[in-house]
Amino acid sequence: MTYTVNCSILLTELPLLERPAAAKAAGFDAVEFWWPFEASVPGDAEITGFERAITDAGVQLTGLNFNAGNMPGGDRGLVSWPARSAEFLDNIDVVAGIGERLGCTAFNALYGNRIDGESADKQDAIGTENLATAAAGVARIGGTVLLEPVSGAPKYPLLTAADALNVIARVKAESGAENIKLLADFYHLAVNGDDVAAVIENHAKDFGHIQIADNPGRGAPGTGELPLGEWIARSRQLGYEGYIGLEYKEPAETAFNWVIPERPAAH
Repeated sequence: MTYTVNCSILLTELPLLERPAAAKAAGFDAVEFWWPFEASVPGDAEITGFERAITDAGVQLTGLNFNAGNMPGGDRGLVSWPARSAEFLDNIDVVAGIGERLGCTAFNALYGNRIDGESADKQDAIGTENLATAAAGVARIGGTVLLEPVSGAPKYPLLTAADALNVIARVKAESGAENIKLLADFYHLAVNGDDVAAVIENHAKDFGHIQIADNPGRGAPGTGELPLGEWIARSRQLGYEGYIGLEYKEPAETAFNWVIPERPAAH
């Protein structure tokens, strides 16, 4: 099983740039991040520091989010946010550059909340156009744009796999982009009431990425009631060959106890 540690939600007791090495020390060879900078176009020194933290740790960056705004403040992406569309577009080349230098080809574009005073149609038109531009921007490095249903954000319009797949179909129809895929976060889908088993049956071979957390609580696998192991195994059987992103909340001390068996005590 090939796991990748989301270092934006796990190992948060440590400074951001120390987390890749901590993931490596815990036995993992791959990491993923939400956008790790304040701005869409950070300074060169900031970018270099981030890249060096990953290469020095000896881990592979498998996924990176486009700038999604102030996530702790409730933002969930700039893609369909008219007033911040330019920021998203400015971010594309930066994301592709990091991906090119680190060999990362999966890039999650959070769609954005519905904005008061903006029509849904206008937001969706901008969102479609921006996703197509992002797909073109990362295509040159063999990259894929990922689109994700999200829970816990009342104004985020993509709740089910079908919601995201409809947007993906629109982008493909209007632009011809083929490198845009569903990010199947089993936690978000389950919380939002989607039929995760059916989504897997119908779309596993087309998943761009899988992320997991248990429910209730968004904790580590085994802390809740979701059949994550069964869902992963079935996705593999149906053709999903990518990483499994660990995107749950758990203290660093116990974050990976479920996956790495304890050694028997020496006698």
